[in-house]
Amino acid sequence: MRLQILIFVAASFALLTLSRCILAAWQWRRVRMAGGLRPILTGGLRIDAVLIAMLAGFPALLSPWLGHLPAAVTVTGWWLMLCWLLLILLEVSTPQFIYEYDTRPNRLYIEYLKNPQEVSGMLWKGYKTVIFGGLLIIALFMWAGSQLFGHGPADPPMAWWLRALSTVAIGAILVAMIRGTWGHRPVNPSSVAYCGDSMLNTLALNSLYSVIHAAYSMKNERSAADVYGDMPADEMHAIVNGCAGIHDGGDIPSLHTQTPATPRERPLNIVLIIEESLGAQFVGNLGGASLTPCLDKLAAASWNFTRAYATGTRSVRGLEAVVAGFPPTISDASLRLSGAQSNFFTLAQLLKPRGYRSRFIYGGEAHFDNMKSFFLGNGFDELYERSSFTNPAFVGTWGASDEDMFNQLDKLLRNPIGQPTLTLAFSVSNHTPWEYPAGRIEPRGNPATNENSVRYADWAIGRFFEKAQQSAYWQDTVFLVVADHDARVGGASLVPLRHFHIPALIAGAGIQAHNDDRLISQIDLAPTLLSIAGVQSEHPMIGRDLTRSGGNRALMQYNDNYGYLRGDQLVVLEPHRPPTQYIYRAPETYTPVPLNPELAKEALAHVLWPTWMYKHQRYTLPQLRQSR
Repeated sequence: MRLQILIFVAASFALLTLSRCILAAWQWRRVRMAGGLRPILTGGLRIDAVLIAMLAGFPALLSPWLGHLPAAVTVTGWWLMLCWLLLILLEVSTPQFIYEYDTRPNRLYIEYLKNPQEVSGMLWKGYKTVIFGGLLIIALFMWAGSQLFGHGPADPPMAWWLRALSTVAIGAILVAMIRGTWGHRPVNPSSVAYCGDSMLNTLALNSLYSVIHAAYSMKNERSAADVYGDMPADEMHAIVNGCAGIHDGGDIPSLHTQTPATPRERPLNIVLIIEESLGAQFVGNLGGASLTPCLDKLAAASWNFTRAYATGTRSVRGLEAVVAGFPPTISDASLRLSGAQSNFFTLAQLLKPRGYRSRFIYGGEAHFDNMKSFFLGNGFDELYERSSFTNPAFVGTWGASDEDMFNQLDKLLRNPIGQPTLTLAFSVSNHTPWEYPAGRIEPRGNPATNENSVRYADWAIGRFFEKAQQSAYWQDTVFLVVADHDARVGGASLVPLRHFHIPALIAGAGIQAHNDDRLISQIDLAPTLLSIAGVQSEHPMIGRDLTRSGGNRALMQYNDNYGYLRGDQLVVLEPHRPPTQYIYRAPETYTPVPLNPELAKEALAHVLWPTWMYKHQRYTLPQLRQSR
């Protein structure tokens, strides 16, 4: 039995590596341009180890106890042959799937299986040669598998203590293989993403793993219509487009042209600084605890939004809102959804054809929350994570400190590359367990507190902008500083609005200092930056260009509840319950009022819209839509 399992493991590694090499040879031009075969093979071995350990793990753990029984050997052979069939079937399916969709089998493969009659008819009519060739390959490999591990000898009996030791050793090996790393976060598809070509990033996977991961991820794709109620798609689009000032975009319903408020001969560099967990409750100029003197000083010299609201309570929510302009849904954020890993709209996708080069800087491990895969697959060209930092000043649980991230940002901006740039910089220090380098601030009380971590994050912001304001790149760059979300979000209200209130300001490149008291959402920031940078664009974002008009509404997802704030009127949608409405007075006064049916319909349209756009793959650009 043990011999069967070992041969299966070796044969599986060989099969998947052979398939990966054949696919890479077929796509060699793209492979060569992205850096060659090595990252595909090394990443592939990590992913293959995860999958093979999952497939062989259960019989391997039982082998010390049952391996001497002929019946156990027979059942193990059947199980290994079934796993072998799945491996072969998915790899044989892969070339045609890549040809059609430029990616390995994924969630679309699963969705096709829901319609076997239509799919089988399509395959039979159009791909007879491919089908017969694939069946022949499957038959040959199944025969080889039956000879190698379909049956085998029983194991010699073992003493009970040796069985126990063997089980512990096998378990440890399996855990190491399934985690795929000695780091504190297990491997995932983003761990092996290495370039901006999303198809090549999937070559480092194997197709059975890709399909299993897609099936697992689909649990996060809840339907807003099932939870809050539905409305006709045409009515939904009309409401959302009307609120955004958009005429019908046709195949991409929200597609529209945005003309910049300030035309420029050369567009400005754009820098997005996303501050971890920096809610308004900490920020002095927003009525908070006055822990941010540096940010307050910067706000006084910037376009400062005093009533900006986050779309959610997780970093991925803030990132999708700021980088992609995408509203929140009851599903997981788009960064983690399998259908958004390529051809999904981001600022980087938009700016690439306009000559921009896009970079992502993060002090931690970029595969966390699938950021690496999402950004590289959706237009970003370069990625700088913890492993790329040289001699960081401090490395904590979440990665290199904020000052190290800002040093990397300053270094990149001081070395112009002859083209405009989009740079996303995401901080890590203001996060439990509240770690930061000593000697930067004078901590109050216990150093490891949220408040002291905020003080350090503020110090790092101030230090960076002191250098930036004296630099040559200041007048060529527009900076956004915004929190991803607040810390410690909670409360007795259905949607605790005070915990969605965040700092947001725009600085640099001739920005006139003033406080803007309009109610705004994170999704309004990306269109506004495009306008300031001088970029003429066509995009599907429903946020408003705040240089011209807009404001007066915010939208947010809080667990299963959805809040839609229009002026001082808050509509709350709860699962399978009628909507409720309140007059909101900051920071925490909610006065129930009769429901306004039109406002409730507006809220429902906005919560349904992102789910529809994702499901129908319409949150994209025309040229990307054509390549799907």
